[in-house]
Amino acid sequence: MVRTIGIGCQDFEKVRKERLFYIDKTNFIREWWENADDVTLITRPRRFGKTLNMSMLEKFFSIQYAGQGELFQGLKIWEDEKYRKLQGTYPVLGISFADVKETTYEQVRKRICRMIKALYNKFDFLLKSDFLNENEKKDFEHISVDMEDNEAACSLKMLSDYLCRYYNKKVIILLDEYDTPMQEAYVNGYWDELVSFTRSMFNATFKTNPYMERGIMTGITRVSKESIFSDLNNLEVVTTTSNKYAEYFGFLEEEVFTALDEFGLSERKKEVKIWYDGFSFGKRKDIYNPWSILNYLDKGQIETYWVNSSSNNLAGKLIQEGTKQIKQEFENLLQGKCIEIDIDEQIAYNQLKTKRNAIWSILLAGGYLKVIKKELNQKSGRWYYTMSLTNREVYLMFERIIQDWFSESEENYNDFIRALLQNNIKAMNVYMNRVALTTFSYFDTGKKPSDEEPERFYHGFVLGLMVELSGRYILTSNRESGFGRYDVMLEPLYPEKDDGIIIEFKVLDKDEEKELSDTVEAALKQIEEKKYETALTAKGVPKEKIRKYGFAFSGKKILIQGK
Repeated sequence: MVRTIGIGCQDFEKVRKERLFYIDKTNFIREWWENADDVTLITRPRRFGKTLNMSMLEKFFSIQYAGQGELFQGLKIWEDEKYRKLQGTYPVLGISFADVKETTYEQVRKRICRMIKALYNKFDFLLKSDFLNENEKKDFEHISVDMEDNEAACSLKMLSDYLCRYYNKKVIILLDEYDTPMQEAYVNGYWDELVSFTRSMFNATFKTNPYMERGIMTGITRVSKESIFSDLNNLEVVTTTSNKYAEYFGFLEEEVFTALDEFGLSERKKEVKIWYDGFSFGKRKDIYNPWSILNYLDKGQIETYWVNSSSNNLAGKLIQEGTKQIKQEFENLLQGKCIEIDIDEQIAYNQLKTKRNAIWSILLAGGYLKVIKKELNQKSGRWYYTMSLTNREVYLMFERIIQDWFSESEENYNDFIRALLQNNIKAMNVYMNRVALTTFSYFDTGKKPSDEEPERFYHGFVLGLMVELSGRYILTSNRESGFGRYDVMLEPLYPEKDDGIIIEFKVLDKDEEKELSDTVEAALKQIEEKKYETALTAKGVPKEKIRKYGFAFSGKKILIQGK
């Protein structure tokens, strides 16, 4: 009988009791326990089973689930008598920051304090015990939404103490999606405040806590040690490039193919692989996106399930506001090519606007890129990663993000594309100027407005052309023509139907040119002098079917001429 798919169910107990579809990941319990690491941080992209695995750990170890071994019957962990005896023998503190997505520091602080209070309420039987003296009971009851920072910082450590004494056993602490508030803090501008609050809490909970047996944190990114983990020298970090626990988050290819057989979808394996495969953790390749696979098994049709499951605003923002180099590298990715970057997996959010590798690091951690290979530069001691877009689903997500860049000027943008294809230069000028007026500022980072450094807009515009014309043209851009100018070539996929197009962008040089007409003439002259058309004629595009345009820019003002 085909099992029921429980979309979005992250409660291990519910999955097992209702006999929902589940791929056995219980050997994670054994591997983690036998590694005996003090505190483990595991980073994986969103929707990759982190929360379900944390729920599994809680149900396995928690004293509150003692005698409920039936939840694990038939699973791999239950084959070992040693672990059958271990089930339900530890006090467990489980908390999740997955829903902490507030816009201000005050809100996020209250939200976290409220969650801590709810956790205390779960153990309010301690107030009736003899293990707490009167002062401790007052401290217990003083935990609230409005408690002081120092009280919040020590709250989980204090509760660990109480439970340790009550059960005569140290506590296991599980913190799921620890970095969700961090990402929101970066986006909403309260990073420094939250870092201070979080650092104190993590230090007290995971470093100076003698009542903790072991701890696990999960998240999407490895936030830099200097920001919130500066005091945690007992932290074992497991990122997407680590070999540890590689097979326990996400679905392995053999697991996916077995599931497709179960649901009568065996003939769809190749298609499913193109869309949802591509993730790799450590040396383990061919890991599939579990969220997309579950939805596909449930609905039986290909869709962009994962990328539509939550916001990808940060990924889009990083590319949109990125430098010329970032956008050029992204052009390569959209064309199915690879990029090579030195990656530092410790994410420093305050460096995202200044450090190129920080942007690619966060996109790798988020699952938007896959590692083809990595090599150590012996001279510099840095790791260099060769990466590409993960799969078809991710590619389509970025296509939509790029289209959204021009959404506020969608009608003018579409009219420009139409005018370009029709060789209507007058209309091209009208609509391109309207597009620039509306969208220029969207490519700003704040430090260097696009009016002052307009190349960020140009390269964003090129990405837009790549997406909009992908069904008719192969777009390439020349990165060797020097500051302030570069060319774009549009090679027609169907030369019998479409002309080849060469576009030279040039910024007004006030030292050499008086007005935009001079600039556009210089752009057209460069097309001829550099003989750009030879690249198209070599591919079989007739000379008479090659159109040439100069685009001259001065801030948001644009002049287009052709020949």
